[in-house]
Amino acid sequence: MTQQTTFSDKALEGRVAVITGAGGGLGGAMIERLAAMGAKVVAVDIAAPERQLAALSLACDITDEAAIEHMAAAVKARFGRCDILVNNAGIMAAVTPLEELPVAVWDKVMNVNLRGSFLCAKHLARMMLAQGSGAIVNLASIGARVPNDIGPYGPSKAGVLGLTHQMAVEWGPRGIRANSVSPGMIRTPMSEHFYQNEKLHQGRIKVVPTGRIGRPDDIADAVAFLVSDAASYMNGQDIIIDGGFMRTALMNVQPAVFA
Repeated sequence: MTQQTTFSDKALEGRVAVITGAGGGLGGAMIERLAAMGAKVVAVDIAAPERQLAALSLACDITDEAAIEHMAAAVKARFGRCDILVNNAGIMAAVTPLEELPVAVWDKVMNVNLRGSFLCAKHLARMMLAQGSGAIVNLASIGARVPNDIGPYGPSKAGVLGLTHQMAVEWGPRGIRANSVSPGMIRTPMSEHFYQNEKLHQGRIKVVPTGRIGRPDDIADAVAFLVSDAASYMNGQDIIIDGGFMRTALMNVQPAVFA
């Protein structure tokens, strides 16, 4: 299958795609890409996002199971099915040493990033299981593999990887594929404050082999591939999209370290 076919305007024709965190930069790019491929996109966020290309916009607190049940019921009532779920909603937190981290902050990050992904999948996958087909993409992070200075973030995303594996094994035999995407440094409204500091911006670029910071469409294209028929034999996998950043550790060590 060629790229042109994979990303054609009919590749996802007749399919219903639910995207959480649809009000953010990544969510917006995903809506544009999947809608351009023919999907009816349901845009979900804590407040109903204003997305022109979405077939339906819904407000939903993904930490509240009752709210998710209501959201899933609305999708079923409107379209009668769900073919794609992109668990994109996620939050970060302030930089705080673990020994000073309030447990409420830890719980909030876990509730949105991990618990929310589980709950959305739990209720929307029921439609997929009934129809015998579906594709789920969970947004993880390179933080799942390499720690950063936001204590609960990496552990929450490591949990997302484990959840993806569980979904793939349990639901794969019943027609649902589950994969994840791990973004590296991507310039979005949530991370924009990093790039307002030009020195920091250029410093980040220097450690990325491709020589640039990622864009939301870099992630959206990977998600689009994973939910398309071109990825029909991919299940339980994680795609790292970081411009090669995670391969640079030894290259960035000063030679004197080895003297």
